[in-house]
Amino acid sequence: MAFLDGALSFVSNIDFVLIGQLTMLALVVIAGPAVVFLLALRGGDL
Repeated sequence: MAFLDGALSFVSNIDFVLIGQLTMLALVVIAGPAVVFLLALRGGDL
């Protein structure tokens, strides 16, 4: 039972808001070069 309590306290210590914010930041940062790459593939036409 002590192992279960330890696992639950580990999960409760995770800051899910921070993980969500970092994930959204990564998506925004990756979106810029992705658009440039897609434009280059299509010859500059949207």
